[in-house]
Amino acid sequence: MTECPGHFGHIELACPVYHISFLPRVKKILEAVCFHCSRLRADPNSEEFKKVSKIRNRNERFKRMHELCKKVTTCKVDAVGEGEGGELGDAYGSRAAQMQDPDRIPLLGCGKKQPQIRKKQLTLSAQWKGAAAKDDDGEIKEGKHDLTPAEVLQILKKISDVDCLHLGLDPEYARPEWMLLTVFPVPPPPVRPSILMDGTSRGEDDLTYKLCDIVKANAHLKKAQEQGATGHMMREHEDLLQFHCATFVDNEISGMPRANQRSGRPIKAIRSRLKGKEGRLRGNLMGKRVDFSARTVITGDPNLSIDQVGVPRSIASNLTYPEMVTRHNVNRLQEAVERGPEEHPGAKYVIRPDGTRVDLRVTGVTGAPSLQPGWIVERHLMDDDVIIFNRQPSLHKMSMMGHRVKVMPYSTFRLNLSVTSPYNADFDGDEMNLHVPQSVEARAEIQQLCMVPLQIVSPQSNKPVMGIVQDTLCGITKFTRRDTFMDRAMVMNLLMWVPGWDGNVPSPAIVKPKPLWTGKQILSLIIPKVNAVTFHSTHPDGETDLLSPGDTRVIVEDGELIAGIVCKKTVGTAAGGLVHVSWMEHGPEAAKALLNGCQTIVNYWLLHNGFSVGIGDTVADDATTDLINKMIYDARQRVNEIIAEAQSDKLERQTGMTLRETFEANVNRTLNEAVNKAGGAAA
Repeated sequence: MTECPGHFGHIELACPVYHISFLPRVKKILEAVCFHCSRLRADPNSEEFKKVSKIRNRNERFKRMHELCKKVTTCKVDAVGEGEGGELGDAYGSRAAQMQDPDRIPLLGCGKKQPQIRKKQLTLSAQWKGAAAKDDDGEIKEGKHDLTPAEVLQILKKISDVDCLHLGLDPEYARPEWMLLTVFPVPPPPVRPSILMDGTSRGEDDLTYKLCDIVKANAHLKKAQEQGATGHMMREHEDLLQFHCATFVDNEISGMPRANQRSGRPIKAIRSRLKGKEGRLRGNLMGKRVDFSARTVITGDPNLSIDQVGVPRSIASNLTYPEMVTRHNVNRLQEAVERGPEEHPGAKYVIRPDGTRVDLRVTGVTGAPSLQPGWIVERHLMDDDVIIFNRQPSLHKMSMMGHRVKVMPYSTFRLNLSVTSPYNADFDGDEMNLHVPQSVEARAEIQQLCMVPLQIVSPQSNKPVMGIVQDTLCGITKFTRRDTFMDRAMVMNLLMWVPGWDGNVPSPAIVKPKPLWTGKQILSLIIPKVNAVTFHSTHPDGETDLLSPGDTRVIVEDGELIAGIVCKKTVGTAAGGLVHVSWMEHGPEAAKALLNGCQTIVNYWLLHNGFSVGIGDTVADDATTDLINKMIYDARQRVNEIIAEAQSDKLERQTGMTLRETFEANVNRTLNEAVNKAGGAAA
């Protein structure tokens, strides 16, 4: 019973009513067919009709056919014999026309004038130009007649199947009269569940109250019909039933009063439950809230590996992973169970093979069960557990990647700076989501498909999406300059930061008067054995010498950085850079080690070496100042020339401008060019 979606009931209505969602379509169908005989108004022999009938898209065919038929003001007929639209005249006229053109379709309309159809809120009316119509009491109205749903139903029923096809409707599945309601569907309780109020009384859903209103209005209408009420009274009952049926579907109809609860709160109709960001589709199906997830602010930590994420201890103690007890892990899990849910790394629940759950908050440390192989322990999140990390909006597959947990103090997720690029994250208050897989299969999929090192090179652009950024990028440029040397003490400390250092100390580049090592030598320790040639961003275009005077040609041979200043083009996200080549030649783990090693070594060196920008660095030198002053002087001279041309009436007026507008445009263009040139010179 809990999984049964329910079964629809129905209410047989005392009179037809409009379906609010189909009302605009019904109006268009009435504008396309004859008001009296229900035939299409357009001439089926016209070239335009034949062209529209061949349109394959049903919606487009309906739209074009409606436009074609709406213009016709009189129903088409071949000839009129005995009486208007008489059978005899139709037959003779059709036969004569058929003899002239055998392929011609006879026009079997009624020849009557067609009204304009008007829609106002929940009603349709027919308006005849220069004609009059009679209402129910036989009184003449000024060419206007309010259409009841029953009248519209009869018009739609008379539309032939062939005309339905011309209108883009399938007569087998979408007859036009089915757009009106004669039987109202009643959704089952799972669609409109009741809730317990105060543990005793039941509170019904808005739709249930609305269905009660429909049943009451329908009963009153039936009673009025049986008692032979006046046309005015009947119309009131019909309008009330129409209102309740319409507001059941949509309670936000423009120009209509809202249907309210007794408290004055508007009823939440079906349409408002489906549409919008909080609706059923976008709010509950496209995206939904899930268990085993966490969300908090992110902050940077360059000492973490690119595939790690720092998780606050408070979150790690709340999220759990169900681990099955085996003879290999029984001791570790027993210790976690004995620590309980409060102390990390502990456990929250134990699940026996029969499905019973033991809550360790209740049993306490003393009552912790003795684990047996086959039991499941829902333990705390621990170091090196794999998780999915996500930043919204999730625009590409690198917006959700696999990371290894590193449990840390404080309350924010910690993230390596190089991984911010694919997430498009920064540390100005961004929040990210963490999802914990709950099975061995899910963990295996994350490890084999989603881990960060596997995503370094994007298949979308065939180049890396991660590289060295921020202070490490600034430091690595300084670190690899020709004049950067380090003494033995600094080198020994730096070697401790090299991932997987083999214990060999490189020979110093300078021996006397004291041993000194270059930054290139230390950086070579973390570069895998690859070959690459790239260029610094300031490399001159015309330079062809192998030995670059400015050290802007970066040469890596067999993992040794021989020459060149490393910049964004070498260790950034550029195609063919060190990160890309390492990933392609030696795999994801080598590229990960390169990114991690660059950050740990360079950040430690930069911490002791320093980098600062003073106000003096922003002051332009004499040559730049002279160049800018010359540009400003030239612009001023040109503006004076424009003023002189305008005063002597020699200024040529531009197309579509007055003389004053031409003058303004020329002056503005000259000054804007000067500003752009001066800015370029200063840069």
